[in-house]
Amino acid sequence: MKILVTGAKGMVGTALVNNLKTIQDGRNKTRPDIHIEEIYEYDIDNTLEELEKYCKECDFVFNLAGVNRPENTEDFMNGNFGFASTLLDTLKKYDNKSTIMLSSSIQATLAGRFGTSEYGKSKKAGEELFFDYSKETGAKVAVYRFPNLMGHSRPKYNSAISTFCWAVANDEEFTVNDRSTELEVLYIDDLIEGMYDLLEGKEQRCEFDDVETVDKEDGRYCYIPVTHKVTLGEIVDLLEQFKNQPKTLMMPKMPEGSFAKKLYSLYLSYLPKEKFAYSLKMNCDDRGSFTELVHTEDCGQVSINISKPGITKGQHWHNSKWELFIVVQGHGLIQERNINTGEVVEFEVSGDKIEAVHMIPGWTHNIINLSETENLVTVMTCNEVFNPAHPDTFFDPVK
Repeated sequence: MKILVTGAKGMVGTALVNNLKTIQDGRNKTRPDIHIEEIYEYDIDNTLEELEKYCKECDFVFNLAGVNRPENTEDFMNGNFGFASTLLDTLKKYDNKSTIMLSSSIQATLAGRFGTSEYGKSKKAGEELFFDYSKETGAKVAVYRFPNLMGHSRPKYNSAISTFCWAVANDEEFTVNDRSTELEVLYIDDLIEGMYDLLEGKEQRCEFDDVETVDKEDGRYCYIPVTHKVTLGEIVDLLEQFKNQPKTLMMPKMPEGSFAKKLYSLYLSYLPKEKFAYSLKMNCDDRGSFTELVHTEDCGQVSINISKPGITKGQHWHNSKWELFIVVQGHGLIQERNINTGEVVEFEVSGDKIEAVHMIPGWTHNIINLSETENLVTVMTCNEVFNPAHPDTFFDPVK
């Protein structure tokens, strides 16, 4: 398959081309039914001669080209309708009936607050052009009315979320006019998966009831089923938590598929290079050090413990708190004793054979560095963040 991507240097185009290349060269094996021979990238700096060549040879077209922020409102129609006309005319010139996807916008509904949108009017005109083209030629068209897109793009351009991410990551001022404003958001990775579905002929189809999508197998439009509805206030509150994480160590809840998980990835992409790394507090004494790495709201914390040669650490038990000790370097001994029965268990551990050992509630425990020369390095996970007001930790030597 030879694929033409117009608007290849835009936010969606860049992400799509990058990901299509991973399928083309076999790095992405999740879509074995998609076989890509060539990817033609077309943008504003390409020539019409190149467009002619691509339209003659391609088997599939992603039309992502368009104008978002022109200097004059009439340029909306020129950029969004005019180029679409050129593209379709060129395909017709070569009798190329390849499937063609159109990136439209929810603003094309011209409903509610979009009723006077010149951008929406230009997108609506482009849609009708494509539908007419399909009727005339018999070619399959897939028109997507995207909601607010969330991906790495130029700040202060056409994405409030990108602007917020950039501002928070770079300590710049920003304004939120109304925290209660709700957005429907489509994340770029979910959009890409939808484009893979389209290539496989598995796209979702719908009609529009006002601005809401309604599933319909023979619908005129296509849509990406995974979107998120979130307020501006929720977005900026999450971003502030992300910004403070290197200080608080607290990572907000980010379940699989959640908006928070996707927003965090986007936020990180705007970090300046000097913020890629941050210092952690090493609690040092003559025994070694203990450093907390990350806290979570519902899964406790992760820490690194370093014990100097011959040192014993621990010697305490917990009521409900549990831990996992994972030695990643050195040679040590973990001992545990049941505080009620006196039963003792021992585990000789080494970075040469990494294993996880449970510290059981009600068992006092320690960890001993058996080496005379080498530090013992242990990853320690715990089911709760340490609370000095309720430590649930009681000194009691194992032996």
